[in-house]
Amino acid sequence: MLYGVIHLPPLPGTPFHVPDSLPAIVDDAVRAAAALRAGGADGALLQTVDRVYTVDDDADPARIAAMTLCAARVAAEVGDGFHLGVQIMRHAVRASLAVAKVTGASFVRADALVGATLSTHGWVQPDSLRIMEYRRALDAFGVRLVADIDSMHFRWAGQDETTGGVARRAIQVGADAVCLAHPDEKATLEKIADVRARAPQATVMLGGFVTHDSAARLLADADGAFVSGCLTADDGSGRFEVDRVRRLAALVHEAGR
Repeated sequence: MLYGVIHLPPLPGTPFHVPDSLPAIVDDAVRAAAALRAGGADGALLQTVDRVYTVDDDADPARIAAMTLCAARVAAEVGDGFHLGVQIMRHAVRASLAVAKVTGASFVRADALVGATLSTHGWVQPDSLRIMEYRRALDAFGVRLVADIDSMHFRWAGQDETTGGVARRAIQVGADAVCLAHPDEKATLEKIADVRARAPQATVMLGGFVTHDSAARLLADADGAFVSGCLTADDGSGRFEVDRVRRLAALVHEAGR
């Protein structure tokens, strides 16, 4: 599975939102999703990007409304068969679930579901029971939950635990898939192997550092990847190029056979 990551600029309700920029943000997201679908990607993750976050499982109402608008517009553009995901950073898992449920999105990505991790903005300490209770209240267990377990967003804090051990904990509390990433290819493969050994039922997604060069090797062992950088234009615009998407999609799908 290849999921392109569509980074959304600061939305209304956040300190660095540019006034009156929401229509352009939504239009850009729709164009990005269309390019990903045209290139053969399996889906896209709408992920907020801000300069400052709360570490609480919370989000401003305007921010949630803006993400809902964006997800609804993208869903209408790409249609059925294209998996759409929602991630309101840093840790608004419940709000992400709500947006996904309302808009018909396929999944959410949680930066943390078990344990705790230290971020630039403080300790992220997920309340997995509260998340799952809210998921049940929304009747949103049909929305898949991908939990980061060892990545740029999450590092297990406290007692020693392997990546596979964290994966097992995440699956136990309700994750449908786990996400890991490491800049070193050998280390990534070792982490995947550990997850396979300790949580064999887990779907394993890669959360970064996948390129056209490494995709065939990494995706021979993993189930899918969230990718952005190597799919976008060199001009820094963040614009997805259909040809780059098409080439990576072919590699990912061939590796997954």
